[in-house]
Amino acid sequence: MRRFGRTIVTAALAVTVVAGTAGWASGNSEAAVTGPPPGAAAWRAGSVAGRALPDPEGASPYEVARFFAGLDGPERRELLRAHPLVVGNLEGAPLPLRYEANRMAVLATGEARYASLAGPGRQILAFDPRGRGQVAEVFGDLERAAHVSVIVPGSDNDASTYDAPRRPDTGPAGMARALRAAAGGSTAVVAWTGYTTPVGVGLDAAGGRLAEAGAVRLARFTAGLDAVGAPDPVLFCHSYGSVVCGLAARHTDATDVVALGSPGMRADRAAGLGTRARVWAARGPSDWIADVPNVEFAGLGHGADPAAPGFGARRVPAADAQGHTGYFAGGSQSLAAFAAIARGEVR
Repeated sequence: MRRFGRTIVTAALAVTVVAGTAGWASGNSEAAVTGPPPGAAAWRAGSVAGRALPDPEGASPYEVARFFAGLDGPERRELLRAHPLVVGNLEGAPLPLRYEANRMAVLATGEARYASLAGPGRQILAFDPRGRGQVAEVFGDLERAAHVSVIVPGSDNDASTYDAPRRPDTGPAGMARALRAAAGGSTAVVAWTGYTTPVGVGLDAAGGRLAEAGAVRLARFTAGLDAVGAPDPVLFCHSYGSVVCGLAARHTDATDVVALGSPGMRADRAAGLGTRARVWAARGPSDWIADVPNVEFAGLGHGADPAAPGFGARRVPAADAQGHTGYFAGGSQSLAAFAAIARGEVR
């Protein structure tokens, strides 16, 4: 009975934190973007050289990779011109083809908020303009990299804000740039804003619905990396992104999962994630996430604190990390540790 009472009190605290920070967001709950990329119907009806095209939702990334391996250059370009949004988001398709397809797709939107994504040298690995938009960008040479890391961001990230002015080393792209600079040239880093994130702190951020949808997309994305021969990735999961990673971990081939500024990973312990990956956690002394109760009750909250000793994650030093977004700051303990993990130097 006493334990039940503590649960009720803690759940009430969770409600208070959410309501007091941003109010209940049930009136404008985000609709998760799921399923195949835009243009899938036309793709399914098409063909190339008399061959049916792999279903963009039902075919595995490995089947997609084998399909493209059987096409010559002109055949690949035929599909590129006819179906840029599908090719650009098709896990298992050749990386250079996806970069070119997404440049074409960005330009085709004609929207100023996306224009910078088509700039010289950008390697846009995914671009989906539905809803608030989703985008993934590669920093480094993903085709030749010895090590690959993926940044999985939290709330308030989407394609329309991806290139918005921010403090350096924050936001998905800033984190990815900082990590690649610290880890060195043999490491490629992907800034993966490939799911519908919560907006603000409300019911979406307190619940797992968007994380569950995001976990499916993250698992397929990592399978796509594997299908094109990329090394098994390290997942760096910030804030609500760590909820996504917690749900996806067992379905990925990640070597390491790093939770930073995490509200919980929907597991009581690291072993409960069901992954063979090494699990790490970072929490700075001034990160406000520490004030969020680590409970899961009536669908709200994300469970145990990954940075707590009882969770069983390896602790990343973060004594000099400032606030909720300071983990990738140049010269910080946490960035140095992240770089070592990204290079596979820590066992």
